[in-house]
Amino acid sequence: MLTRRELLGAMAAAPLAAAPERPNIVYILADDLGWGDLQCYNKDSRIATPNADKLAAQGVRFTDMHSPSSVCTPTRYGILTGRYCWRSKLKQGVLVGDSPNLIENGRLTVASMLKSQGYATGAVGKWHLGLGDRPKADYTKPLSPCPNDHGFDYFFGIPASLDFEPYVYVENNRAVEPPTSSTPGRNEPRGVFWRGGGMAPSFDFEQCLPTLTGKAISFIKDRAANKTKPFFLYFPLTGPHTPWLPLKQWQGKSGAGIYGDFVMQVDDLLGQVMRTLDETGTAKNTLLVFTSDNGAHWTPDDKAKFPHRANANWRGMKADIHDAGHRIPFLARWPGKVKPGTVSNETGCLTDFMATAAGVTGYELPKDAGEDSFNLLPAYMGKKLAKPIREATIHHSSMGLFAIRQGNWKLVAGRGSWGFSDPKKIEPKPGEPAGELYNLAKDPAETENLYLKETAKVRELSALLEKYKSQGYSRPMA
Repeated sequence: MLTRRELLGAMAAAPLAAAPERPNIVYILADDLGWGDLQCYNKDSRIATPNADKLAAQGVRFTDMHSPSSVCTPTRYGILTGRYCWRSKLKQGVLVGDSPNLIENGRLTVASMLKSQGYATGAVGKWHLGLGDRPKADYTKPLSPCPNDHGFDYFFGIPASLDFEPYVYVENNRAVEPPTSSTPGRNEPRGVFWRGGGMAPSFDFEQCLPTLTGKAISFIKDRAANKTKPFFLYFPLTGPHTPWLPLKQWQGKSGAGIYGDFVMQVDDLLGQVMRTLDETGTAKNTLLVFTSDNGAHWTPDDKAKFPHRANANWRGMKADIHDAGHRIPFLARWPGKVKPGTVSNETGCLTDFMATAAGVTGYELPKDAGEDSFNLLPAYMGKKLAKPIREATIHHSSMGLFAIRQGNWKLVAGRGSWGFSDPKKIEPKPGEPAGELYNLAKDPAETENLYLKETAKVRELSALLEKYKSQGYSRPMA
């Protein structure tokens, strides 16, 4: 790993492959939004999503995009670093609200990469990657490392999910208001949940998402007014993750309860950003991405209560190793570059954002950065490719189980969901398969385990998985 000084020197010296017109980049990351929630993916969705549908019509819709993990923190690490999080010190699970900084000092991020090319960089929303270097963050003191130390000129947001205390806003490296009050927590009804603990006296759970949206829109307006630099906004949302707290104007508007109502509010938030880009005249030169950090937490009880399939017909849910845990919606628009109405079946991963942003701006990634990131720009453009961009993709569950996907084949290195679905873990008996193998072309719902029938494929994919794990990278380094 380079020192910070060495990193900055290498970034300054890194050759540009070309000198393209550098677009603004706005990356909106929904939290726990399912593949089947958006009507542009699932015509039977019981949730109206007009803005996401409009974005899909204006750009590209990926049908086979995956988060690098089926839960929050590791996906965020992967997006910003282009590296699978299981290569870091976090091997499973997520951080909590007072966890220390996770991103390694000196590691190149999308923000620091773009900043080195003259971008103004901002992050607004749910950070969930740790703050400060203490074992337990002290929100009465400056917090460093923080997003500013990872390439962001400006940060405003909350430390973790909206169900993890402390409930405070952080601006750059300080809490706006320290957590001198407290909440007893809440766990009723379904989806209205947060843990008890420290809270800023003026913190309002229901107003959190609107507050963050206002800050994101202000950042866009401010940067649009300053026409000397392109800008990058990373906007990780707090919804539709629990607590499900739709504003009054959205309550009762969907066919999927308060979860569906909250998804409608998230879709409206997307529309507000799209309108802001239009009104500021920046839409025509902005790459806008809208995606999710993992699948929806939509349980069998939710399915029984509502005729809505948040994860469509993919198996499982959030946290699971099966596809509903990590197959996600992914929409992108870049006027004049991405043809409206493009649909891509290319297999991708959210770790690919770094290499794709590098491809957009003409930056050459150094070999110690973006180890698991591939440039998906040709797929954005709808180009016909002779072979897949990715040789294979690794999936990871909340409890640390690996799977590897290559073409239509998916190998799971264990049995059970290793997430939220039951059974969570299956201990195979003598003669039973030790793992799971599926041909997704014939069996997209992962119902027929071919582990004992296709032994050569099991050996082949197992060897590739171990290679990727041991060598420290999966992208070509030549």
